[in-house]
Amino acid sequence: MTIGSLMLDLEGLELSAEEERLLAQPEVGGLILFARNYAAPEQLHTLMKQVRTVRPELLVAIDQEGGRVQRIRTGATVLPPMAALGKLWQRDAKQAVEHARELGWLMAAELREFDIDFSFAPVLDIDWSRSGVIGDRAFADSIEGVAELATGFMLGMHDAGMAATGKHFPGHGWVQADSHLEIPVDERPGEQLESCDMQPFARLIEAGLDAIMPAHVIYSQLDADPAGFSSYWLREQLRGRLAFDGVIFSDDLTMEGASVAGGFPARAEKALHAGCDMVLVCNHRAGALEVLDYLQATGIAASPRLERMRAGPKIVHDLARLQRARHIAGRLRGEVSA
Repeated sequence: MTIGSLMLDLEGLELSAEEERLLAQPEVGGLILFARNYAAPEQLHTLMKQVRTVRPELLVAIDQEGGRVQRIRTGATVLPPMAALGKLWQRDAKQAVEHARELGWLMAAELREFDIDFSFAPVLDIDWSRSGVIGDRAFADSIEGVAELATGFMLGMHDAGMAATGKHFPGHGWVQADSHLEIPVDERPGEQLESCDMQPFARLIEAGLDAIMPAHVIYSQLDADPAGFSSYWLREQLRGRLAFDGVIFSDDLTMEGASVAGGFPARAEKALHAGCDMVLVCNHRAGALEVLDYLQATGIAASPRLERMRAGPKIVHDLARLQRARHIAGRLRGEVSA
């Protein structure tokens, strides 16, 4: 069955009757979980059984990057911010890449126990020491550091049967404005973006990156639209120049950075026409319903690429690897807090 183009969220710890009807709509192809949807492992297992009963094929996602952005904290290993790997990479690059792979595997293996298909990770933004919303979510402050560590993290996710999503194309690390709250504008010339910020994306695409999420940032020297609404960025640069054939997810269309496109149906239309395969509408049920109505009215064909985001079968845990990965996570957390 083809997966629909809309990813939305739930209000609480269990499915309501309204949400069951909503998830049953064929235009709804994805569900993103937040911290409010999690109280304990047993509760999440029950919620996921409810979801799979309604729609077994639904793509279920979460943000489980580590550090500040980790929705499940009790019942899963608390991961360090990825910048901790960058600090280690400066001392011992080989060990840091090995640790990145173990942490990617650990994150993915633990999520697969809950029947979650994928986390929106890794972050491929370069830390230019300017963006508070990115900050220590970035692996490093150099092309090589980000590319090598994120590749290791992605390969670890693949080891656990999970697809990886690189974000935020073509790079969110320079702008100071938070696209959740403002409309960021990056005024740098295209040559700088191509030679610096886009390089980690190019490297990971070559290494087998499954999906990409563009930034709600306007790169004013190149296009008037934010990257997620821009055919220049998604079709010409990402699909064309970088030869990326994986999935493109919009960032959340309720963010202020998306408001330049107009109302919610207009945002969805612009994102899909620019080249996104799936649009996210989070924390705004009325907006999600408006986008659902738009999709039902227009009959926009769903993207066959989305099938690739389904997780593989749950793995049989390698207990030695599990213990080693958890030890690495704990040690790096300790270094951050020291």
